[in-house]
Amino acid sequence: MTRDDILDAAAQVFRQKGFHGASMSEIADAVNLQKASLYHHVNSKQEILLELLERALGLLTDHIAAITSQPIPADQKLRQMIRAYLSALADNADLTSVLLFEHRSLDKKSHARHVPQRDKFEKLWRDTIDEGLTAGIFCCADSGMAVRALMGVMNWTLTWYRPEGDKTIEQIADEYADLMFRGLLK
Repeated sequence: MTRDDILDAAAQVFRQKGFHGASMSEIADAVNLQKASLYHHVNSKQEILLELLERALGLLTDHIAAITSQPIPADQKLRQMIRAYLSALADNADLTSVLLFEHRSLDKKSHARHVPQRDKFEKLWRDTIDEGLTAGIFCCADSGMAVRALMGVMNWTLTWYRPEGDKTIEQIADEYADLMFRGLLK
């Protein structure tokens, strides 16, 4: 039994029951450990949550940072970022669900530790939009607002997307990018 096994199981339990609805006993059961044995690997449910959030943000940041460093126009970069982000959400649904829906359960100390990582991640998106604004490719009054709107749309996808559905995650990503770039007006 490894710490990674425990974290993977905890992500699944948190996704199914929510942080507050999940118990350490359920996490222990998911990895066939006694509850007391689980505490040999982790100190608390809060510790597990913070580690899962850090893991998820690290994964997403790595995916997106690799794209932002490419020498391509900002619109192409943003389209690739949207595709990579949605694919990472879908491919790691348990882990990313915890990030998107359980971050509010962090205690104050853990929250203070989490926020700089979250801000670093969001800055990658803002910098790409700002790059497009500077190049005259994009037009918006507030890049921060554009990022929050885009993130909201993409994050909510995790609640309804099904791999066996009518559209692939790549098709959804392309439609989001088209909507972002062209809007609804004819």
